[in-house]
Amino acid sequence: MTRVGIGYDVHQFAEDRKLILGGVEIPHSHGLLGHSDADVLCHAIADAVLGALGLPDIGFYFPPNDDSIKDISSLKILEKCRELAEEKGASISNIDSTVLAEAPKVLPHRDAMRAKIGKALGLDQNRIGIKATTSESMGFVGREEGIAAMAVAAVEVK
Repeated sequence: MTRVGIGYDVHQFAEDRKLILGGVEIPHSHGLLGHSDADVLCHAIADAVLGALGLPDIGFYFPPNDDSIKDISSLKILEKCRELAEEKGASISNIDSTVLAEAPKVLPHRDAMRAKIGKALGLDQNRIGIKATTSESMGFVGREEGIAAMAVAAVEVK
């Protein structure tokens, strides 16, 4: 049976933080604020995978008040999602995602992101879609206060 899940995440910009998207450090004036590396793209993908598996959201497995996972790489979160899928006898079929940001540009980093996400999920990078759009200067994304991401995951469950 094929099951699908959706994920959405948002993080505000913060000074003195690296900007990590899709497991890739991207040069930018600000990073994102969060308990982990604040990789908004990986977080949206993780919630999509967890939703497709019928499991609780990312905060259940990686609570924001757990000091033992402070600044964890979100690629580790995706690896945990893969492990949970395997425990359920499921396989991840594909991911599609969109990053919502006025800046920086995502396209130059897309292939590196797909490779890192694919490795973490045990998925061929050709099964990972990453797109980007702006908010046409509207809302918090348009005012460049942060970045949002949304994702859809399909999994095959036996």
